[in-house]
Formats: sequence, C-alpha cells, structure tokens
Amino acid sequence: MPLAEPALPVAAVLGTLRDALRDHGRVVLEAPPGAGKTTLVPPALLGEGWPGEIVLLQPRRVATRAVARLLARRVGGGLGQTVGYQIRFERKVSQTTRIRVVTEGILTAWLQRDPELTGVSAVILDEFHERSLQADLALALLKEVQEALRPDLKIVVMSATLDAEPVAAFLDGCPMVRCEGRQHPLTVTYAARDSERPIAGQVSAAVRRLLEEMGRGEIPAGQVLAFLPGVREIDAVVAALRAAGIGREVLPLHGRLDARSQDRVLEPDAPPRVIVATNIAETSLTIPGVTAVVDSGLVRVSRHDPGLGMDRLELRKTSRASADQRAG
Repeated sequence: MPLAEPALPVAAVLGTLRDALRDHGRVVLEAPPGAGKTTLVPPALLGEGWPGEIVLLQPRRVATRAVARLLARRVGGGLGQTVGYQIRFERKVSQTTRIRVVTEGILTAWLQRDPELTGVSAVILDEFHERSLQADLALALLKEVQEALRPDLKIVVMSATLDAEPVAAFLDGCPMVRCEGRQHPLTVTYAARDSERPIAGQVSAAVRRLLEEMGRGEIPAGQVLAFLPGVREIDAVVAALRAAGIGREVLPLHGRLDARSQDRVLEPDAPPRVIVATNIAETSLTIPGVTAVVDSGLVRVSRHDPGLGMDRLELRKTSRASADQRAG
C-alpha cells in the first residue's frame, strides 16, 4: 500500500514545479536539506501521466539504493516494479518500472548509447551542488538532446545549497522554484583543533562528550552522526569508541562497504547508535533519528595532478555549503 504524502516543505511548491515544466520543459528547484525534494518530486511528476520513465540521478550508490527503496514504499509495490534502480553491476528494474534511480555513470553511458533517451519522459538531477564532472556533463548533454532531438523531454535540476541562478542561466533562463525549509532549533559549537593530535582521537572525544550530555539530558537523545574524511580515520574512530565501551552500537558508513552493511545503517526504528561516515551521508539520504552531529571539517576530494598525469586524493577543509548540509 502506498504511503501517505508526508507534510514536507516541498509539497507546497509541487504545483508551481509542475506548471513550470509544462510551460518551459526545464526547471531548477532549490530546497534545503530535509525539505523532501528527493522523495516527493519524482512521484509528483509520475502523476502527470507522461509516457515513459522518470530517471532520477543520484551521486552515490548507497543513496541510489536507499532512495529507490523509499520511493517504492511511497508509490507502492515492491522494489523493481513501479520504482527501480540501476548502478554499476546491479540492476533492479522491470517492464513496469516508471521511476528509475541511477548513478551518474549509468546516465552518462545511457546518453552515449542512446542520445534520444528513448522511453524516458523526464530526467531529474538531484544534489547538483556536488558538481561532479559526470553530472555537469549529463546536464550539458541533456540540454543538447532536448534542443536537438527531444523537445518533449523534461529536465529538473535539484539542489540544497547551490546558487540556482547560474544553472538557470545555462538553461536559457528557465524558471527557478525555491522552497523554504522547516526551521528547527540548532546549536553549533566549535572545539579547538589540536594539530599534534590525530583527528580520529579528537572526533572520538567529541562523540563521548555528546553522549555524556545526552545521558544528563542536556541535549535530545538519539543517534550521533560523525563525519570523517576517509576510511582510515573512520576505522580508527570506530575502534576507539568500541574499545571505550560507550554503551551503544558503533557503525561505519562509507563507499567500500558492501550493500548490506550500508543498508543496515539506514534501518528505521533502530536503537540509538553512533554512525561514523564519510560525506556519503551528507546528501540524498537521511539517517533516521540523528540528534547530534560531529563534523571533523575535513574531506578527501579527487584532484587531477598535471605533473603526474593522474587523479589523486587530497585532504582539504570542507566547504561552508557542505558544513551547512551536514548540520542540516
């Protein structure tokens, strides 16, 4: 049985979004984290009755699977029926699939194989503020396909923190729809970083302090989510917290984990835990019950080194937009 449409902020602008697509075929939606754009927009467009599939682009595999499961519950039917997903080496779709959640590489390969996107009525580029090369390429190709081959194709660009105006300008001044999110009380505190102490040790100490504050009733009880720049730091924090006997389960979340381990973190109604993650948990998916976040303020990003002629990972400070997204 389909789930009832939740009272999320994006619901208030769905009519405006649909009108913009009918009149212009393109729209940019700007909505803050947790506003409901990922879970409400695809079913809303499905209700338009357009022939063909609605393709929803997600930047990461774990988000692709999680979003597809939630949308399947929202629309009704099992995963792979009305709602399916496709990632590298894994595909769960059928002849009845109308919403297909895919990763960036899948969409790029699809456009190269079939430039007309036969059987597709709309493409939604979610979390566009992450600005990957493949997402930028997909948008450029989609614009070209719409102009030259498929004037009926609908394009939706969605973002939580990106300035929408440059994207709308690239799409020839298409409409922009903005949604205001709910305002929840949020307290942000900063801890001085000790440059001589490993970041994993500092994050572990911060998590323990939060748990002590929860125990005293100073902050709401719930799940604690900690952001680290990479797998090595995550493993160190997980080991330290488990050794400290903090009284709750500690789980890692990163792209190297198998699908079952990643999905376990997203289980609804789970007891309070500590989730130690890379920026994989920053966008697209919501870990239920999080009431406190520890942000190391660091991220590893891939950068091309002209001297070496190859890409390499660099440790950098996270952007303010990413920090806001993590807090949200």
